Amino acid sequence: MRVTAERDRCVGSGQCALLSPEVFDQDDDGLVVVLREEPAEELRGEVFQAADLCPARSIRVHG
Repeated sequence: MRVTAERDRCVGSGQCALLSPEVFDQDDDGLVVVLREEPAEELRGEVFQAADLCPARSIRVHG
């Protein structure tokens, strides 16, 4: 699994960082930062949940 984010679409809701803090964070402007592009398998569920709940649909999960 590989995770990417389209920062130009991010609205800074922070749901991703709350749901999966090992994979996502927010910069000083509140925009998504992917901390781990290839997270461990045990984080799969929370990564997919973060992507599903992103209001801007800026998170992509590949594979």
